[in-house]
Amino acid sequence: MAISLFDKIWDRHVVSKETEINPATLYIDLHLIHEVTSPQAFSVLEHRGLAVKNPAKTLATIDHSTPTIFDDDGKPLYVSAQAEKQVNTLLANTKAHGITVHGWDSPNRGIVHVMGPELGATRPGMTIVCGDSHTSTHGAFGALAFGIGTTQVGHVLATQCILMRKPKSMLIHVKGDVSPDVCAKDIILAIIADIGVGGGTGYVLEYKGACFDAMSMDERMTVCNMSIEAGARAGLIAPDQTTCNYLEGREYTPKGEAFESACADWLSLRSDAGCHYDAEVELKAEDIRPMVTYGTHPGMAMPIDALIPAPRDEAEENALAYMDVKAGTPMTGQKVDMVFIGSCTNSRLIDLRSAAKYFAGQKVASSVRAVIVAGSEVIKKQAEAEGLDKVFIQAGAEWREPGCSMCIGMNGDIGAPGQLIVSTSNRNFAGRQGPQVRTVLASPATAAASAISGVVTDPRTIDLGDAA
Repeated sequence: MAISLFDKIWDRHVVSKETEINPATLYIDLHLIHEVTSPQAFSVLEHRGLAVKNPAKTLATIDHSTPTIFDDDGKPLYVSAQAEKQVNTLLANTKAHGITVHGWDSPNRGIVHVMGPELGATRPGMTIVCGDSHTSTHGAFGALAFGIGTTQVGHVLATQCILMRKPKSMLIHVKGDVSPDVCAKDIILAIIADIGVGGGTGYVLEYKGACFDAMSMDERMTVCNMSIEAGARAGLIAPDQTTCNYLEGREYTPKGEAFESACADWLSLRSDAGCHYDAEVELKAEDIRPMVTYGTHPGMAMPIDALIPAPRDEAEENALAYMDVKAGTPMTGQKVDMVFIGSCTNSRLIDLRSAAKYFAGQKVASSVRAVIVAGSEVIKKQAEAEGLDKVFIQAGAEWREPGCSMCIGMNGDIGAPGQLIVSTSNRNFAGRQGPQVRTVLASPATAAASAISGVVTDPRTIDLGDAA
């Protein structure tokens, strides 16, 4: 019988099958934790006298509440005592339970969904959970990865399993080839705009098509990262040789003959021809153009050269009012106050290189503050080795320490009320980047072009010259 990638992974991890009364018990291969959603879970373990079931299958980092600026002595400048306490609590909890943690002294510290793949801790065929909605990022490797709540964090720490009803499956097939001007962020925004922010609810999405086959792992992570923004439980892209090449030689990846054997198994996970999906969606790649959001959720997205559509209901009317934009007008030309390039969506080296092409030899508009945050210490050092930091700094942008930063603003990196921020992050909810702040989601290219021009700008209108 033809079996899908999702079914293959699910079947490998079922400890007890789902019944009408009880959900399935699913074994978890990797549990990622950070400082925000783990303290309560560890407190429950302590209260009940429970140990962590398998510390070796848990990996921790500090990222959400961590400052991206340090003082003159190299000490992090926390936004509050609470933020510092969150970080220190995680460091204490992981030490007490023998869990590997990447703290301030680690050369691998970074955003949890950036660091895990870099270390090779994320691998095809795995089940991966984290108390963070964008755990779907890891589906780029053909892993079943999804976010869980704090109570479930405690369950996984104690049992290495989770209770779960099996989601349905949906194939997202993008047929044909995209334009060279279109990047991974544009593709996923186009998909979400097509199916809606609730279109994937109850499903695991599998992305298929030549555009995904041609993507680097960094680009695939951008796509899978935003699966949750369509309401999906997870997103998947089948492992291929690109996947194997990325993982070879990384810290947690098998070595030698074990790697060859693992790679053969990973490649076998691809969905069989003719396998069943509960739903299928098809998009034409040729129709996808650089995208930008105009409302207060990622589904309110449109081609950057289009006009804002008329609101379909009261919620969309309110969203346009909040964003201070009008139907029938373009987003291009809207005054920009800040630009943020970073987050687990777009903070990898490929994203920084893309942005640097627009900053090279230019100056950030005098009315704009540009903040650039690498996703990990590894990426920061790679970017600095290539001189990208100098390009950004010379243009007048701020080059910060790694972390989640302005994506959610828990560390104090936020905008001022009324400001419009062009952001490469994944959510544009009202107040996400600060009270009354207006967020426009875009690719690194669009964000960088907008930083230079001072208004929302179609990157295709910028002459990059030799930089392209």
